[in-house]
Amino acid sequence: MSSPASAAPRSGVHELTVRGIALGAVITLVFTAANAYLGLKVGLTFATSIPAAVISMALLRYFANHSIIENNIVQTIASAAGTLSAIVFILPGLVMIGWWQGFPYWTTTLVCLVGGVLGVMYSIPLRRALVTGSDLPFPEGVAAAEVLKVGDTAEGAQENKTGLRLILLGSLASAGYALLGKMKVVAESISIPVKIGSGGTIVVPGLSFALIGVGHLVGVTVGIAMIVGLVISYFVLLPIWTSGELGGGEAFSDVVNGIFKNDIRLIGAGAIAVAAVWTLVKILGPVLRGVAESIASARKRRDGELVDITERDIPFPYVAGIVLVSMVPIGVLLWLFTTDTPLDGKAGGIITLSVLFVLVLGLLVASVCGYMAGLIGASNSPISGVGILVVLAAALLIRAVYGPSSGDETIALVAYTLFTGAIVFGIATISNDNLQDLKTGQLVGATPWKQQVALVIGVAFGSAIIPPVLGVLQKGFGFAGAPGAGDNALAAPQASLLAKLSEGVFGGDLDWGLIGLGALIGVVVIVIDETLARSGKFRLPPLAVGMGMYLPMSVTLMIPIGAAIGYYYNRWADRSDNAEGRKRLGTLMATGLIVGESLFGVLYAGIVVLADRVPDLPIIGGKEEPLALPFIGEGYLHWGEALGAILFAAIVYALYTRTKKVAAAEA
Repeated sequence: MSSPASAAPRSGVHELTVRGIALGAVITLVFTAANAYLGLKVGLTFATSIPAAVISMALLRYFANHSIIENNIVQTIASAAGTLSAIVFILPGLVMIGWWQGFPYWTTTLVCLVGGVLGVMYSIPLRRALVTGSDLPFPEGVAAAEVLKVGDTAEGAQENKTGLRLILLGSLASAGYALLGKMKVVAESISIPVKIGSGGTIVVPGLSFALIGVGHLVGVTVGIAMIVGLVISYFVLLPIWTSGELGGGEAFSDVVNGIFKNDIRLIGAGAIAVAAVWTLVKILGPVLRGVAESIASARKRRDGELVDITERDIPFPYVAGIVLVSMVPIGVLLWLFTTDTPLDGKAGGIITLSVLFVLVLGLLVASVCGYMAGLIGASNSPISGVGILVVLAAALLIRAVYGPSSGDETIALVAYTLFTGAIVFGIATISNDNLQDLKTGQLVGATPWKQQVALVIGVAFGSAIIPPVLGVLQKGFGFAGAPGAGDNALAAPQASLLAKLSEGVFGGDLDWGLIGLGALIGVVVIVIDETLARSGKFRLPPLAVGMGMYLPMSVTLMIPIGAAIGYYYNRWADRSDNAEGRKRLGTLMATGLIVGESLFGVLYAGIVVLADRVPDLPIIGGKEEPLALPFIGEGYLHWGEALGAILFAAIVYALYTRTKKVAAAEA
């Protein structure tokens, strides 16, 4: 990959600039908050590279001497920070088990920071193997590069302005509907009990524009897989498990929801776990080959080979030094975590183990996640499955080293396992995004070491923002299963699952039989998926099926509907000579749907917190629901559901009709 003729630095081209860093920081605030809310609500996050690139190009064009590689730096910073918000998949588990009452700022910030920086460092040696020296498609990285290239033309500048307007349109529509929902004018979901034999189920479509946007982005294959998982849980398992249980005095929906939460979700967890293991087994060989190629490439460079400016990474001695030095704050964080707890004075062995665990497993996790992002994109990468395996491995090793425990010691060990897993999960989330961003940089002629510095800056911004966002969401909504959580609590599905799995390893009352049944279902799905893969016609991603089984229907049902809408929109786009441009505008509008509702969720959480802390705050509802209109009573419930369904469908139709009209005009 060397090119001596072009190894001289490019003069007069801005890349890593103060204004680019500042703009990246502003975009970071928006997308990190949106992704944190979305991750806690539905267990999914969205890739921020493309919308960040569009916003950057739409704004930087007003400044002199802006460049495509400067815009690339902006999207890199925003993408890294937005991706780091996936740490919400594990940290809320500490609140759910009652160990934390909130998110201590500096502890949470440092966990995110050291994990994220290690994610950047670990993936730098993998760049040559997985980005420049492989045929991995990196679909989202290539798409982001195309957006940057198009935006660097006069026609592209106009398209970026149009794209920004569609993001705003989608954001206003989704936030507006969410506001009406909190005012109780329209329903946020519809609940329909269904009797099946002597058992039953409940159909709960959630009226969420964010879920429509998520479905559009993940695609029809994932959408169909989630529908399969939903059918297994709600129309096969639930009627069997509720058989004979619905004749008592307890409300129908309470019985069904309770059985789903306590039993069916564990079956879904087993399906997710076995799917995650299978995914890692399938890609282990290519990952190991990639690491070997990276080492060979580094050896050639040491031998004096001249490397083009677009191939210059942060020097490997610096990378190795940062990795080793990072073990010190990790050890200190783990020691402080055990101080004044039942583990105090007895944690030396598990702290040593945990530092080595982060050091060694971190590289493997970075390789796996980087490869998965290259194969299927960061949005579709099964990062949750990696988290499950990381926490299970940590729990088993910590239990083996620490020995028997009981009572408060056991609870402390569960918390310690989640805390250790959070550091490794930070590595996973960033390496899942890092190599994708570096692929974008390679395609637009960026300087790798500058982009790697930008990734570290993005990690720092995200680490500073995530704790207060988590704190506001916890106080405003709470987390399902946590002490004091109410009806509107965020599901935080991964954090709940990881906490239960960790408790089960340390001797909790986890029903391993249910998890085993889920694993068996997962094996069957894997066999079906592999059979379909050989036919080359369709796939049934096992992890998506597992997520469809695990998440409540109020979350899962709208994602496949959004995927179907996105599928038909893309088919319409394919009938044009400017198919990619039309699809891109559809993607940006769908991103707006996610951003608008998610940011409103964060804002609403802040209003709830203020209503609780400021007694004289002028609010129209009570402290629990401060925006609820006081004259709307229980008798309005079914009217609200009907109005909500009609208005929701009408807005979706209007948005996509408008997007088609705008996209056709752009062509």
